[in-house]
Amino acid sequence: MSLTTLEKTATGIAGLDEITAGGLPKGRPTLICGGPGCGKTLFSLEFIVRGAQEFGEPGVFIAFEEKAEELAMNVASLGFDLGQLQKDKKLKIDYIHVDKSEIEETGEYNLEGLFIRLGYAIDAIKAKRVVLDTLENLFAGLSNEGILRAELRRLFQFLKDKGVTAIITGERGENSLTRQGLEEYVSDCVILLDHRIIDQISTRRLRIVKYRGSVHGTNEYPFLIDEDGISVMPVTSLQLNKPVSTDPISSGISSLDKMLGKGGFFRGSSILVSGTAGTGKTSVAATFVDAAAKRKERCLYFAFEESPQQIIRNMRSIGVDMQHHVDKGYLQFHSSRPTLYGLEMHLVAIYKAIRKFKPQVVVLDPITNLITVGSVSEVKSMLVRLIDFLQHEQITVMFTALTMNNIVNEQTDEGVSSLVDAWLLIRDIEMNGERNRGLYIMKSRGMKHSNQVREFVFTGQGLDLFDVYLGPEGVLTGSAREAQMLLEETGQVLHTNAVSRKDREIIRKRKVLEAKIESLRSEFESTEEELNKVYIEEKIKQDVQQQTRQRMTDLRGGNTAPKEQEPKSPKKKK
Repeated sequence: MSLTTLEKTATGIAGLDEITAGGLPKGRPTLICGGPGCGKTLFSLEFIVRGAQEFGEPGVFIAFEEKAEELAMNVASLGFDLGQLQKDKKLKIDYIHVDKSEIEETGEYNLEGLFIRLGYAIDAIKAKRVVLDTLENLFAGLSNEGILRAELRRLFQFLKDKGVTAIITGERGENSLTRQGLEEYVSDCVILLDHRIIDQISTRRLRIVKYRGSVHGTNEYPFLIDEDGISVMPVTSLQLNKPVSTDPISSGISSLDKMLGKGGFFRGSSILVSGTAGTGKTSVAATFVDAAAKRKERCLYFAFEESPQQIIRNMRSIGVDMQHHVDKGYLQFHSSRPTLYGLEMHLVAIYKAIRKFKPQVVVLDPITNLITVGSVSEVKSMLVRLIDFLQHEQITVMFTALTMNNIVNEQTDEGVSSLVDAWLLIRDIEMNGERNRGLYIMKSRGMKHSNQVREFVFTGQGLDLFDVYLGPEGVLTGSAREAQMLLEETGQVLHTNAVSRKDREIIRKRKVLEAKIESLRSEFESTEEELNKVYIEEKIKQDVQQQTRQRMTDLRGGNTAPKEQEPKSPKKKK
């Protein structure tokens, strides 16, 4: 026996279908409740319009408060052309006015007239979606709870019998979700919209109170109303099963890439660049974006402190032309003060911009400005959700954070740094009447990064890192480093000169010694020759004496040596 699952109707509202795991229950009524100004009418109207435009499902909108012309004017700024949809028979709007005095005079109340008009409208365009906005006006003159309950059940059953997916809006009561307190019990799905003001910041949130026959998100989700309609942020951060990459992505600073050990940051990772004011955090972010744009990757830059024109102008001083990337379409700026929205609204706006632009790299500069619209824990919660979303999309994100010598920012820095994969810290190094910068890699998960300090230097061709010098007084930077380098160069020159001088002295001594050796060799050869001369003469004498003795011996013995035969003279011819 196979289990059947509940069929659902996609709303087309960004984020809502993810939270509801597919949309609203198909062929069943859904209750949208909330206070004034929370977006109930817009929510239900967008459900109808999206159905007609994107899913080919015509819809009927029954209004008890606003006429069709008023509704059309209210949603024209969102790009919804209700007039054209009605001409195309994809939408039918019917305004029903309920007069309380008429109900009091007759003393009778039933919804037969509504059923007739609603049934006719549904059949006329073969509607699949229906909206009733709002129930309070429909039951404004009815005080008998028994009749109210019976008529509500009849209404909901009528909609189910028609097989339409319906949305019914209701005003929130004091002690219940609706004023009557009955609608939530007979509805298959109840969605609560909330509009609250905290520290003068407006925030809208959505919560699914119940959903029969389906699992759903149970948290409060921020939603944003702008020129594109409603957008809901569905990130819940419940699971840690995001994909990861081992591919490196360059920071734009070659010396920093070498310090990281892998040739840059991991793609899809999160990076924090923190430091005091003026240490170059924005320059690091701009260089990172510049390198990505040169690789033809799309980049999204959220600026909470400076305007895009100001950032573009300032970055030209280090040789980074961000305007070129903007013109090419690889870079897009979103600049706003943090006080424009609450934290949740910023999260939704960022989420929506990312979904629309589809970047590979995102920068938030600086995140510490968000503290003005929320506490440290709220900022951290927001960033957790944002990082989870970006990691799931394999988008590399870089945050910049301002650190100061006060408790609030230290807590913020520590809280954020524990979330990110890599943390770069830029510190001021003040000595010899100068202010220089030192860069530290505090952490880089999964990399055997350098633990050394590098001097962080701005040049007209970009950013660079130099080795710092350790002197008797500690780390040397700036002019002290230059002086130490000059001293070392001078010492090297003197050393080279001294070595050359000693080399020449050795050569001279070698020549003198070689001359002496040659003189001794000649003297030795002369002495040897004299000694050999005496020896030879003595040998000759001995040989002569030996021959003489031998001759004398021969003479005494009578032995005479034969005389040499004289040559015969030739005969003369006769």
